Amino acid sequence: MTENKIVSLQNVKVKQVVSLQQKSAERRKQGVFVVEGIRELQHCLNAGYTFNSIFYCPELADTHALSSLLSDNIASYEVSPEVYEKMAYRGSTEGIIAIVQTRQLRLKDLHLSKHPLLIVLESVEKPGNLGAILRSADAAGADAVIVCDPLTDLYNPNLIRSSIGAIFSVPCIACSSDDCISFLKLNNIKILTAQLQDSKLYYDTDMTCGTAIIMGTESTGLTDTWRQAADAHIRIPMLGQLDSLNVSVSAAILLYEAVRQRNN
Repeated sequence: MTENKIVSLQNVKVKQVVSLQQKSAERRKQGVFVVEGIRELQHCLNAGYTFNSIFYCPELADTHALSSLLSDNIASYEVSPEVYEKMAYRGSTEGIIAIVQTRQLRLKDLHLSKHPLLIVLESVEKPGNLGAILRSADAAGADAVIVCDPLTDLYNPNLIRSSIGAIFSVPCIACSSDDCISFLKLNNIKILTAQLQDSKLYYDTDMTCGTAIIMGTESTGLTDTWRQAADAHIRIPMLGQLDSLNVSVSAAILLYEAVRQRNN
């Protein structure tokens, strides 16, 4: 473990962390991303990710929790409170930040259960929604979250924050819709598209077999590519004046219907 104290806001490593926090292009170029907080870093470590370096502020960090993350094989740097404030994307992250190597999972890397349960998101726009869906997927024991034709970076700091580490506990894969459809059909996984048109109530649809729940954007819904590939179209009853729920709320409802059916 190499320890150096950083007190200058102009330090090159401080600038690197800030750049990685703010720019997806830098994350892709360097092949790394930033994780903040003890809980998130522990989930990241447990998932087998490799840490490049750790930055910690003794005035803010929990000494016991910090000791579980520091290693002789990882470069570590003590930073002043002012430097930590400059580096941190959000407040109250327990005084610890790490640069972590990215890992790109592919569909063929998935280890599916006997009756897999998947959430597939087409062109998801908001990192916060994806993070919340990952938390629901973790809680429901889903096999994976697949993001088709993504409009957001899977290592966006907002996504990591909102997922509270579920981005590491649930396999999350980015691919094209065509590749995903081929994968689902090859593995005999039923495709259920969540849509209002030409659909039946979600609780009247069997989800005990291998099931993929497909969700689109809140603004435009799913494209015809998915509607035509579906084995069934399902909907959540809307009894008020509005015609849509937040996509993360809808995902949680549908995931737990699958859990209910499988535990009856």
